[in-house]
Amino acid sequence: MTNKTILQIAMEQSAVDANCKADDFTKSENVIAESKYSAQARKYLQLPFACHLISYGANIVASIDLRYKEIVEKYIAKYPAMRCFETPYLHVLNEAFKKHGNQVCSMSEYFLPDVNAIPEANCDYELRILRPSDFEGLYLPQWSNALCIERKELDVLGVGAYLGNDLIGLAACSADCENMWQIGVDVIPEKRRQGVASVLTSRLAAEILDRGKVPFYCCAWSNIGSARNAVKSGFRPAWVELTVKPDAVANEFIK
Repeated sequence: MTNKTILQIAMEQSAVDANCKADDFTKSENVIAESKYSAQARKYLQLPFACHLISYGANIVASIDLRYKEIVEKYIAKYPAMRCFETPYLHVLNEAFKKHGNQVCSMSEYFLPDVNAIPEANCDYELRILRPSDFEGLYLPQWSNALCIERKELDVLGVGAYLGNDLIGLAACSADCENMWQIGVDVIPEKRRQGVASVLTSRLAAEILDRGKVPFYCCAWSNIGSARNAVKSGFRPAWVELTVKPDAVANEFIK
């Protein structure tokens, strides 16, 4: 699988998620699409969106409830694409949506593997390939980035680092859609800063690619440790997303 193929698969999935065309992400002009439910969308997305902005760097594709077309159209036309994902510009979008009981909520950066940069996975601990049957008993707070108890049925593959019989690090992936599996990773506090996370991430990425799927990685802009791990593991920034959600949903995060 080449980097070009990987990027195309990611854009095709984003097109499903946003109800647009894959080549919309390469246009110079912005695109607005009506958000609709799709069974092929990433499983964790709550469709349809009030407003969901996606950029692969060339423009913005806005997948929206058409009731908010005027708000979104005006916003993405006024500011350069990269500014639409940061403050103080975001305050403009947030204020407009607050009048409708919504607010800017989720903001994430997504990474795709560079197949020429995935390092050989070596560390001082034994690495074991884990499958869904091995995850039972691991749905615990210390592994909550790698595994998701709310969507256990999507957790399909993992790589564990062991000291004897003790699990000290875990990278696992969820089959969030047909062709792309998302990686999450956790390392117990006393074993961090030893390169364990990047070894687990890169090994899992290679295992996913061997199965004909595209691994992807997501983190918040401010999560420097996670972003560094992505880069060290052979991943590169690919696209960004911003989602507007109802106040009731957004406020759950800050209780």
